[in-house]
Amino acid sequence: MVDMTRYLLERPHQLVSLTFFASRYESAKSSISEDLTILKRTFQMRGTGLLETVPGAAGGARFIPYILREEAEQFVGDMIDELSAADRYLPGGYVYMSDILGRPAALRQIGRILATQYLNQTVDVVVTVATKGIPLAQSVANYLNVPFVIVRHDSQITEGSTVSVNYVSGSTKRIERMALSKRSVKPGSRVLIVDDYMKGGGTVGGLRSLVDEFDSQLAGVAVFAEGDFDGQRPVSKYTSLVKVQTQDDEIRVTPGNYLTQIFGEENNPQK
Repeated sequence: MVDMTRYLLERPHQLVSLTFFASRYESAKSSISEDLTILKRTFQMRGTGLLETVPGAAGGARFIPYILREEAEQFVGDMIDELSAADRYLPGGYVYMSDILGRPAALRQIGRILATQYLNQTVDVVVTVATKGIPLAQSVANYLNVPFVIVRHDSQITEGSTVSVNYVSGSTKRIERMALSKRSVKPGSRVLIVDDYMKGGGTVGGLRSLVDEFDSQLAGVAVFAEGDFDGQRPVSKYTSLVKVQTQDDEIRVTPGNYLTQIFGEENNPQK
């Protein structure tokens, strides 16, 4: 059962046949079904995720990870405490977060929380922009078991032919450029944009324009932190875990909108 658990956890959203497990462990399908029933009950009790069983000759088991609201609130509360430290203040009204986004345990929890929103939705690819959003996007993509691609500010020869767009930075109002390989996203894909921080929303707006250029659909926008911004962002619907406000060299961190976006009646895995 230990090996079966590991196998399922490493392949979220992937249907694994009973025949495969029976052959792997040289066991009868009836015994495998009993083991899966135990795992299903344990996963649900511990808030690890859902273990779906699909009947029939082509059926099997599929692990769908999620996080319970109480655990998510506890994690976000811990993040708020850490980010509220006065020595994290940076010139320009920014807050130092790189150490948190380089911490494997934190990345796993952020990935679980953001992936929970898409429990019953289709996401084909996760897109982020170089560089700080890369580990975060990778974590989300891992829990959704989909590829993630990196948009760069300049074309790389190893990327082959690229599609590029110009966009206006929401905070600096400067014209920037971003590019993505033509082979990265298939037409008709449902794309989830993930980034570490959003202030004016210009970068996310540029990413959304790239999604349109690939004839794909925007599945959603998710960020770890949103900054305080008085203007109008180019994106109105997004998910954030924390909201950071800075004034007079002081930091004020509060919960983002994730409770409404992720744990609403429609998406709550506890219902």
